[in-house]
Amino acid sequence: MRFFVLAVGNRMPAWIGSGFQEYAKRMPRHARIVLREIRPERRTAGAVTERVLASERDRILAALPDQCEVIALDERGAALSTAQLAEQIARWQAAGRDVAWIIGGPDGLHPDLKRKPHYLVSLSAMTLPHGLARVLLAEQLYRAVSILGGHPYHRD
Repeated sequence: MRFFVLAVGNRMPAWIGSGFQEYAKRMPRHARIVLREIRPERRTAGAVTERVLASERDRILAALPDQCEVIALDERGAALSTAQLAEQIARWQAAGRDVAWIIGGPDGLHPDLKRKPHYLVSLSAMTLPHGLARVLLAEQLYRAVSILGGHPYHRD
């Protein structure tokens, strides 16, 4: 199983890359995390948000792997506990599915991307910096896979 993280944004601070990679390298062989950075659209004075989001949507769709579950992160999405995430991952594993997680840019996600996914999930009711959302997602994926493997990383 692979978890693809499609994240709008590049040139993140070093601590974001380090944090993300720390959890990615901890993942067992059967559950890999792959980061695909999506180049953000330039935001210039007078840029129309709809055009910016449409351009980023097109880049995300082009980077989206075939035949995978699609989850978009959005503050209005469903709140899952880590245990619920682990249960869902177990179902995806049993079905032999890869999973793509979409993290939008500063303006969020184009409405089409909020309608396309199989799931709309919230990491928090709070607004998070997009780089921090990458790290938090990687940690939660690692924690959920650890639960499934009976690893002591997760303690109730």
